[in-house]
Amino acid sequence: MSRLHDKLDRLRKNNRKALITFITAGDPNPEVTVPALLGLVAGGADVLELGLPFSDPEADGPAIQASSERALAHQVTLSQVLDMVSGFRSHDDTTPVVLMGYLNPILAMGAGAFAKQAHASGVDGLIMVNLPPEEAGEIAPLLKTHGIDLIYLVAPTTTVERMRFIAERAQGFVYYVALKGTTGADHIEVGSVTDKVTALKQATNLPVMVGFGIKDGQSAKAAARSADGVVVGSVLVSIMGAGDDTDTIPQRLSSCVTEIREALDS
Repeated sequence: MSRLHDKLDRLRKNNRKALITFITAGDPNPEVTVPALLGLVAGGADVLELGLPFSDPEADGPAIQASSERALAHQVTLSQVLDMVSGFRSHDDTTPVVLMGYLNPILAMGAGAFAKQAHASGVDGLIMVNLPPEEAGEIAPLLKTHGIDLIYLVAPTTTVERMRFIAERAQGFVYYVALKGTTGADHIEVGSVTDKVTALKQATNLPVMVGFGIKDGQSAKAAARSADGVVVGSVLVSIMGAGDDTDTIPQRLSSCVTEIREALDS
């Protein structure tokens, strides 16, 4: 069983909600990424999403766009991101790591080369915002061969028929986007999220995670009532970009995550 499957299975058996955190690799500089990931785990993160810096992140709001710009100012590449995962693995061999971003850097590296290097680095899953299931025919088998789950997104506008189509092909977990628009929006509609997550759970036995618009313990707890867990990103990315004292970033991230973890466990 993979790290991701094992972690989510144990959380479900223990009736605990999963807390998935997102930061962008190389933000605000490459040296901060591994300590930041360790800080997230220390705060209570169950799964780590690590963003691939990209010049045109069309699904992301201002905070995550700015994080990509800060990383790209240091010319962070996909190969360097995989090295960061390897660096994290030298400290933590149990916490699942999921890469999230856009397909373009992977195509530039080559799908086969990426799958092989990602596996060797310790990557457990992949979320590609601009990769629908219909276009995953080349990369999906390569990822499966190397034990990497290809995780799909479901939007509020997704029809029930389309939802079932995606759920049948999903691996690891299904990521429900709680908001129309980009990441970092102000609030989520709990009733609408509950309806969609309930429909998703009828289509798949995989865990369903809710992301976009979750900023604190209160919003995380509300979103997790119907879901198996939540994804928190923009508030953490804002911490990464706040101020020049990078030495305190791991502790600030840890404190933020702890507040959300305690709310989910309450």
